[in-house]
Amino acid sequence: MSCAPFVQTPVEVAKKMIELADLKPGQKLFDLGAGDGRLLILAAQESGASAIGVELRDDLVERARSEIKKLNLQERVQIVHGDFFNVDLRDADVVTLYLTTSGNERLRPKLEQELRKGAKVVSHDFKVGNWRASVVYNELLGHTIYRYDIGEQS
Repeated sequence: MSCAPFVQTPVEVAKKMIELADLKPGQKLFDLGAGDGRLLILAAQESGASAIGVELRDDLVERARSEIKKLNLQERVQIVHGDFFNVDLRDADVVTLYLTTSGNERLRPKLEQELRKGAKVVSHDFKVGNWRASVVYNELLGHTIYRYDIGEQS
């Protein structure tokens, strides 16, 4: 069952999400519901981090893989065709989301169980349950970005 329909994240919003995540070279970003892979690609290009996307839809996975290959980013960016509830997030430094409120709520126990203290969750437009955001940015094209620092969200 999908946690959100596919809606492209505007490039400006994706860039701001990466900036707010404070992503560093060598870190690992997971984008859950990666869609066309634009956030993954931007993360690798702008921060030097590696990025892993997880996407259910075949057509979006193929579109993302094609763009990753075209940009020669295969060493730092990959897209997994599958359900993000089945992906191990323990190596994540940053997890990005553009799901619905209910999707975030369904995912919250997995994030709490698998992410280590100091990891960050950056959500586009939708809060994560009752977590307290460390950053709320709402000055971009009518979008809101929430950043949560694991270990500090309660």
